[in-house]
Amino acid sequence: MSDQGNESNLSGALKRFRVMAFVSGTMSLLLWFIYVPIGQLASSDLKEQLLWIPLIHGYTYPFYVFTALHLSVKARYSLQKMIIFILAGTLPVASFIAERRAVKEHM
Repeated sequence: MSDQGNESNLSGALKRFRVMAFVSGTMSLLLWFIYVPIGQLASSDLKEQLLWIPLIHGYTYPFYVFTALHLSVKARYSLQKMIIFILAGTLPVASFIAERRAVKEHM
């Protein structure tokens, strides 16, 4: 395979990872700093109105994992770096940091 074809595949994987890192990071922030505190402090009626936050986060995180795996394979990351990129989607702000590092490394 040519270098240009490999760069094109890596570029596509990086774009998909960037989108999912933003979506997953945003949903993680909403989950940790809106839904969880309100669930502990507010009425159950308000918690029910915010039920969409953990649902969307739960559906988007597997896509984040898939895009992190895809980028890791295309970029030939070590197993340790791959696991770090995947786990970055579980902590608020960490997916944004992982996205910035991936962009810095490949652009």
